[in-house]
Amino acid sequence: MPNATALLDKNLNFICTSQGWKTVFSFLNQNTKNNDQLECFKANNGEWFDLLNNCLTYGKEITYRCAVSDTTILKHMLWTFKPYRSVEKNIIGVIVTAKDISETFKRELQIEKLRTLLETKSEISKVGTWEYDLESNTLSWSKMTKIIHEVPEDYKPDVETAIEFYKLGHSRNKISMLVHNSMETGNKFQERLQIVTQKGNERWVLSSGKPLYKNGKIVKLLGTFQDIDEQVKSEIQVRENEKLLHTLVDNLPLNVYIKDIESRKILVNKAECDFLGVSDPNEILGKNNFDLYDEKMAKILREEDLQIMKNQTPILAKEELLRKKDGTEVPLLVSKIPLTDVRGQTYALLGISMDISTLKQKEHELRHLIDVTSVQNKKLVNFAHIVSHNLRSHTANFSMLLEFLTNEKDESEKDRIVKMLSKASNNLLGTLDNLNEVVKINTNTNVTRESINLKSSFDSVHENLIALFQKNKVQYENTIPKNLNVHGIPAYIESIILNLLTNAVKYKHPNRNPKITITAKRTDDKVILSIADNGIGINLKKNGDKLFGMYKTFHNNEDARGIGLYITKNQIEAMGGSIMACSEVNKGTTFKVYFNEGY
Repeated sequence: MPNATALLDKNLNFICTSQGWKTVFSFLNQNTKNNDQLECFKANNGEWFDLLNNCLTYGKEITYRCAVSDTTILKHMLWTFKPYRSVEKNIIGVIVTAKDISETFKRELQIEKLRTLLETKSEISKVGTWEYDLESNTLSWSKMTKIIHEVPEDYKPDVETAIEFYKLGHSRNKISMLVHNSMETGNKFQERLQIVTQKGNERWVLSSGKPLYKNGKIVKLLGTFQDIDEQVKSEIQVRENEKLLHTLVDNLPLNVYIKDIESRKILVNKAECDFLGVSDPNEILGKNNFDLYDEKMAKILREEDLQIMKNQTPILAKEELLRKKDGTEVPLLVSKIPLTDVRGQTYALLGISMDISTLKQKEHELRHLIDVTSVQNKKLVNFAHIVSHNLRSHTANFSMLLEFLTNEKDESEKDRIVKMLSKASNNLLGTLDNLNEVVKINTNTNVTRESINLKSSFDSVHENLIALFQKNKVQYENTIPKNLNVHGIPAYIESIILNLLTNAVKYKHPNRNPKITITAKRTDDKVILSIADNGIGINLKKNGDKLFGMYKTFHNNEDARGIGLYITKNQIEAMGGSIMACSEVNKGTTFKVYFNEGY
């Protein structure tokens, strides 16, 4: 017989056993006479013995699974108990068959383990399964699929209602098309879609499916159904945050960029693109310092980047002068911050910079304004002092002469005092004229400036001084280039030249003929005019700070009034220039006038 078979009588004594029985149960006592086998089976499983009695009592066939073993061998058996009847139909024994299902049992255990593992993974990853039988038009969902749809465990889905769970619009249309195409063409599908659960909650799912063939024909669709709602919403939130961040960074009035450890730019904002003169960020991304700047500038920037990333010490709000490839120099306010990973290793560099050209220009203008204000303030104080001092002197003189005139009885003496009063009046008028001239120079800011040929201006003044130069035997040399022009006020230029030339003659050395040398040159945005003489000179250590003061004289010349150089200085400064003097006693003096062409 194919299976192990034994025949037992009504008292459950073994009558006979097949060869297969003896082979399968070789580890048991095969002695049928003393019935030790029955005791062995009864000892292994008491239920086995009870079922045999039930078969005899009720006359029904019984199928039963159990294991038998000795100390070393365990076998899983499928038992069949059939009543054995006499000709009179009376039960006179039991036919027992046993089939060794140990290997099947092992496979079933393995399958059960895999099923348990699959269910566990399904719960953790929120992945369910579904199966659609085309022949019977039935749809089945796994437990997790039902949980995702928020339906009861006993819910019976069908194709129509399953499709209706998908959100109306794109998702429902898409799943309908995918399922139809899969059934018609055998294509697999996997798509992110939205469903509306039975409780009305919207949820993102990953729905996938593939066909199952039988004899070349599609008979089923099998698929998975994963809840990815949290993942998709997180991705959407990340994308929204990225978009918000990019919008913010792109609209900052600052240059923002990130460099990798090789100083290659991996992120740039719109301001950085505009600064480097490109419209597309891809023209910059992946490029390093040597691609974007000249070699000298690139080496400086690379060295700075390396130090920051090596020491992990940021630089904040540092002023730097960046030279572009076209040679343009731009002042920047720069911050560079090393970016580190969870291990503390630097992997990139965040750079933020701002073009401060306008600020530097404003700063320059402010400093110039402060300087001008300071100079004007000093002039004002000096002017107030001069006015106070000189007018007080004239007032005191008038008061004294009037007192003398009042007390004097002698008519001839009165006439003399009146003459003195007339002279004092003329002196006061002269002083007022001088003061008025200074005020006019410093307040007349709207005078139109012109381009003036410097050599022609000197030639014109020289013609007016020919008689004076000839009388004093002046040796005059003018080497100013014919095409050298200055931007200034014609009347001021003429007055400056006249004052400086006449002073060179006025303060000539008594033991030699005067020599005047005129030179001029242009440097950057300035024109430097030099007027040198060989006169008596000035002790600058003693009188240098008073040289351009009002009513300051340093020689005993009768016609020295101390007003010429003061007015000259004011006229030069009113045109944005400056004047300085170099002098040695008994050797001569050189005045240098600086015309600021950018004023």
